[in-house]
Amino acid sequence: MPTTDSLKRRRDDQIGDDLHHLIERLYPICRSITGDGVRETLKILDEFIPIEIREIPSGSEVFDWTVPDEWNIRDAWIKDSRGKKIVDFQKLNLHVLNYSVPVEKTVKLDELKEHLFSLPDHPDWVPYRTSYHDRNWGFCLSHNQLLGLQEDDYEVKVDSTLQPGHLTYGEYFIEGTSTEEVLISCHICHPSLCNDNLSGIAIAAFVAMALRESELKYSYRFLFIPGTIGSITWLSQNEDKLSNIKHGLVLSLLGDSGKFNYKKSRRGDAEIDRLVTSHLKRERDEYGIIDFYPYGYDERQFCSPGINLPVGRLSRTPHGEFPEYHTSADNLDFVRPESLAQSYDLLCSLIQELESAEKYLNLSPKCEPQLGKRGLFKKIGGQSNSKDSQMALLWALNLSDGEHSIRDISEQSGLHRDIIKAAVDALVEVDLLKPLFPHPSHEERE
Repeated sequence: MPTTDSLKRRRDDQIGDDLHHLIERLYPICRSITGDGVRETLKILDEFIPIEIREIPSGSEVFDWTVPDEWNIRDAWIKDSRGKKIVDFQKLNLHVLNYSVPVEKTVKLDELKEHLFSLPDHPDWVPYRTSYHDRNWGFCLSHNQLLGLQEDDYEVKVDSTLQPGHLTYGEYFIEGTSTEEVLISCHICHPSLCNDNLSGIAIAAFVAMALRESELKYSYRFLFIPGTIGSITWLSQNEDKLSNIKHGLVLSLLGDSGKFNYKKSRRGDAEIDRLVTSHLKRERDEYGIIDFYPYGYDERQFCSPGINLPVGRLSRTPHGEFPEYHTSADNLDFVRPESLAQSYDLLCSLIQELESAEKYLNLSPKCEPQLGKRGLFKKIGGQSNSKDSQMALLWALNLSDGEHSIRDISEQSGLHRDIIKAAVDALVEVDLLKPLFPHPSHEERE
């Protein structure tokens, strides 16, 4: 049987520190939905896994959207009349409204305030703000800085470009013995924010690196994409690949110390939904399960009604539910090596469960086959609970549709896995079930 032993070998005391070190390297880079910050990030990830870099030209139609002009920034500041920099992009790239158009002029305080963003409830933190679709310029600063501004003439400069270029994303594909795929996606558009989403980027890269050393049944596709427009672009360019995707996870917010939260796919009962829910219930004292809703990260694109992939979202504390979200407080101190290691371990465990899931196909699916003439009750009659053994036969027959594993059948029936496995083995022996990996073909279903 194919193995994922290399995933186990990466579960050591060093993994959390290794993940944190990668985040530390990526932290200073000013990323956005386009531009050189994304390319620089992908270049670093390419040191770990061989990423295919895709470039989609500005102006390309992607479903109902258009790939935007490319944004790049070299520098930005606000200076007072004495030439002192009071806001400096070089010290923190969150200081600039992401996608600010170039500007260089002197303004009075009242005009300047129209382009300033702060957080009154957290007066020492700098917010993260964007203006992707409205041409604007601006600066983010702490509320204490804002309160300290005096009437003065202020020089403002944003040394940026916004012009036709490309949307860039990274893709890494690992071929297994099956053409059926597991999709792992994370967004790479945020600047210096560690939990959102350098944590997801680092964990995806390290899991991909470990999977390269494994013998795999499924094929695995890793996407490193800008949020929203990136997934829309990828989906529009790859509709021919979507039928191969049988399971998927969007990774985000995996470095904080909160409990794990899983957001179900739009389908709600896809195998990935059942698997993650079951694993958290079995392995964690505290966890959250969130029903699908059409907001959040790229799961809402993968789960749009015309796409409807079985893709859920794996996080710790959900977005908007921790005060550091989209602020300068989401920094290197906020993400902890031990939390990153736990998140890495969870994803590895889920992949191992997917790889080891045993599925079967009922070869006599039209009504219930006659079991007595095949001597099935006698074959497993030695078990202590004959009623459970008989019910296990019926459950195994009913749920052996290529979609449900032995684990699924056990959980839905309430019967121990060993009893279900004994029933499955007996049904295989008399040619009522056949083992499958990972799913039956359309011909086999019919």
